[in-house]
Amino acid sequence: MKNLGTDFKTIYQHERFMLILMILNFLISTALLVIGVLNLNPSSAVVRTGYGDIGGYRSGSWTDMIAFPILAIIFGIFHNFIAVNIFKKRGAGMAKFFLLTTTMLIVGAIITLLRLLGTI
Repeated sequence: MKNLGTDFKTIYQHERFMLILMILNFLISTALLVIGVLNLNPSSAVVRTGYGDIGGYRSGSWTDMIAFPILAIIFGIFHNFIAVNIFKKRGAGMAKFFLLTTTMLIVGAIITLLRLLGTI
């Protein structure tokens, strides 16, 4: 954690695409956080919390939907720190792959949340 500033400086100077991926990762996860928090509906008794291919939609409590804002925080903040650690230990290629995978996971979580909300 002491060298985090110098690591970000190195990423900024040498790996601009990785920095762009980190910013994109943070922005998309912020969108997931906002969508997830704004659509928590504690007044409803039952909400759609999952979808199964055989059984259709599963109902549950609104507290089950807290998973999406928690995912947003994990993906947006912690995965960027993990990417910096991967950059130091394994190199830029592996860190970029990790960030691209995380970005796809965030987009998948947004699509899943929007499908559960019935907007898509």
